[in-house]
Amino acid sequence: MSLEQQARDALERDDLLGATQAAKAIVLQDRDAPAGYFLLGIAAEQAGQIDNAVLLLDAAVQRGPQAEHLAQQARLLSLLRRDGEAAAASKRALALAPADARTLDTIGCVLTRLGDHEGAIGPFTAAVAREPGNLDYRYNLAAASSFTGRVDDARRHYEDILRADPGNARAHYALAILSRQTAEANHLPRLKRALAAAQGADDALRIRYALAKELEDLRDPTAFDHLAAANAQQKSALGYDFAQDAEIFDALETLFSQPDGMLHGAPGLPDAAPIFVVGMPRTGTTLIDRILSSHPEVVSAGELQAMPVAVKRLAGTASKKVIDAETIAASSTIDPAQLGRAYIEQAAHHLPERTPRFVDKLPANFLYIGHIAAALPHARIVCLRRNPMDTVWSNYKNLFASQSAYYAYSYDLLDTARYYARFDRLMAQWETLFPGRILQLGYEGLVADQDGQTRRLIDFCGLDWDDACLHFHENTAAVATPSAAQVRRPLNADAVGRWRTHERALEPARAWLEKQGISTG
Repeated sequence: MSLEQQARDALERDDLLGATQAAKAIVLQDRDAPAGYFLLGIAAEQAGQIDNAVLLLDAAVQRGPQAEHLAQQARLLSLLRRDGEAAAASKRALALAPADARTLDTIGCVLTRLGDHEGAIGPFTAAVAREPGNLDYRYNLAAASSFTGRVDDARRHYEDILRADPGNARAHYALAILSRQTAEANHLPRLKRALAAAQGADDALRIRYALAKELEDLRDPTAFDHLAAANAQQKSALGYDFAQDAEIFDALETLFSQPDGMLHGAPGLPDAAPIFVVGMPRTGTTLIDRILSSHPEVVSAGELQAMPVAVKRLAGTASKKVIDAETIAASSTIDPAQLGRAYIEQAAHHLPERTPRFVDKLPANFLYIGHIAAALPHARIVCLRRNPMDTVWSNYKNLFASQSAYYAYSYDLLDTARYYARFDRLMAQWETLFPGRILQLGYEGLVADQDGQTRRLIDFCGLDWDDACLHFHENTAAVATPSAAQVRRPLNADAVGRWRTHERALEPARAWLEKQGISTG
């Protein structure tokens, strides 16, 4: 057996010492051969040494680029948010026409992470063609198909996965959110069987969310029972306490209430290209993104981490969290123009095409409005508002990225109400500090007066009117959020007042909000 095969076999067994020894032997045999450096890099990554792994993969690529090496280099670069380099490496890998399925799937995953869902279809399709029985590759293709509007293809791939693995919780949940379920066409019997047979807590979590979503589509109040069980389990697993988020809100309110705390009042970057769409998640921010990106001068960049990452890097704090009280306090020393440049540079790697304007639709950017206003004084900021109880319910019932710190509050009903109250208070502070900079648009108002409110939105963003903005559901661009099915239909009032199906169960949250002076109307 060759040294390279020995190293690869050791990596498969998680024998990092054996893999490292075999890879070092390859390097000693021929310091100009890339294989040893590549395998040392993969071993370093598995040992948690990401920065060292990137250096070793760089050394491998410099000694003769190979598709596998470039794909893994791109993957690590994307994990480090070095998006421009990751995009370049993935394109170089694809240009070398890789033949193995793992490399093709890796390239597709990098492109997906960078927001190029259309570009990911090709490598994912090729990976599945080479290894049709690999359910992970097929799942990735199904998800990309869903994001790009290929709903029938996505459904077919998810069903293929479930035929091979009836308990596959990811596929069950993906099918549930792929489209609206009806009394005549749903997966409820199959989901109940899958829940009874679930092998672990993570599988049960996803299947319960799938059941709740389908029951909610049918206006069945038992949806709440499944959500309550799933959310209690997830909150316990995360060890979440609302004090974690309260500390962040407190730090922001403190920083931006001080005369010298607003990034020194220095001039920011005079770039008017970005339009930030912010708000509580699941309130219709994707709808606003689709309306704006239907305009010929605007493209959607998706939900970028560009502002959080730029603030974190320039603040220079050592904590592993993107946002925390320490990072917020340290951000007061950032030069606004430098922050603006860092943001624009990072965002540029995610734009599918060049247009005069682009939308950054990360809901959590409402936390960064103070930084945005200072760093990009000509950027537009749109905050979508929705009835507080519909907001609480839509957050509580949605399965966000299960390990994301942004959404840990959503697994408890009162935590979600508390988070809404702090969001509401922070938005009032931003309005006071930056009058005229933020358009707070009501979801219910948009539904009731689509033409009038859409014109108000377009005018606020400094765009000329275009009728395409009223036909956002015809927009063919990819959508990588749970709202994908909804925004491909014309605007309707189906989501208005949905919380009332569970009015009794949601009463503690409603009563708490009313005590805080927040009308739940």
